[in-house]
Amino acid sequence: MLQREIMRSQTGSGSDTHSASDSDPGPVLGPASGPGSEPGSEPDSTAMRRALGLAERSARNGDVPVGAVVIYEGEIVGEGLNRRDADADPFAHAEVVAMREAAERLGTWNLQECTLVVTMEPCPMCAGAVVMAHVGRIVFGAWDAKLGACGSVWDIPRDPHVGFVPEVVGGVMEEECSAVLRAFFEQKRGRDAGSAPEPAR
Repeated sequence: MLQREIMRSQTGSGSDTHSASDSDPGPVLGPASGPGSEPGSEPDSTAMRRALGLAERSARNGDVPVGAVVIYEGEIVGEGLNRRDADADPFAHAEVVAMREAAERLGTWNLQECTLVVTMEPCPMCAGAVVMAHVGRIVFGAWDAKLGACGSVWDIPRDPHVGFVPEVVGGVMEEECSAVLRAFFEQKRGRDAGSAPEPAR
């Protein structure tokens, strides 16, 4: 039976690790970014900083600021930013865009040796896509109390009916990732001083 408890990381990074079953290229991040590496490690933070840059680009495009990168053997092989509004595409979430790019570059749909690093906890659609792509490790920043599907509201990667179970690390650079989201929604709702109210999404 799968263990479904959340274990607080002792690395001092503020990240949480969920137990799992046994089962433009960016900077080189080192081998620790692959499946089975130390939770909340420096390579995770390096990749998250890249994902945050993508999230900020997403905000400038008018989309909810979420960015994602896919790591294989220490190298970024896929990048994505939320483009749902910009492209009028309901599936253009950052995770899906990044996984598509990684699969095309690697020449395989099976991303078992890869790590997905994303600034916000994946939603049910993206968590399902991660499982279907056999991504070996999921690292995310901000928790999503409304639609989070990697431990907050749902726990799709560790559903007992799912055969493939990735490692999940949550809360990496959580404050930085949450701040980008807060700033976006405050501006959109006209809460910032001097900003004009914008129409609701």
